[in-house]
Amino acid sequence: MLLPKRVKYRKVMRGRMTGKATRGNVVSYGEYGLQAAEPAWVTSNQIEAARIAMTRYTKRGGKVWIKIFPDKPVTSKPAETRMGSGKGSPDYWVAVVKPGRVMFEISGVPEDAAREACRLAGHKLPLKTKFVKRETETGGE
Repeated sequence: MLLPKRVKYRKVMRGRMTGKATRGNVVSYGEYGLQAAEPAWVTSNQIEAARIAMTRYTKRGGKVWIKIFPDKPVTSKPAETRMGSGKGSPDYWVAVVKPGRVMFEISGVPEDAAREACRLAGHKLPLKTKFVKRETETGGE
């Protein structure tokens, strides 16, 4: 599971997920990518499950890049605890994903295999996803 080695603050505020992704919204490392179509919190367990689904389908062929990292702690209070007495302790970690963000990239496999691997990975995630291809740079000569 992914989580930061150390953080400046143990607990953070929830924040808002408005707007589109301005960074990380193009396929930069691989040939194909899995892009978010809606905003969500993606937990470290979900990221790992999606990664395993992709690598299992490709039979460990090709290369997979994970382009999101869970750096936000989510707190929860123990079960059957009365309200009040402060904020709960950090329970798990999430990555804040906005629409347009490329979450996973894959290369070294045919397009149909990459498409199916991304479809299987998308089923592990709590948001709608889209399969995207790398945009080829056309030379202006």
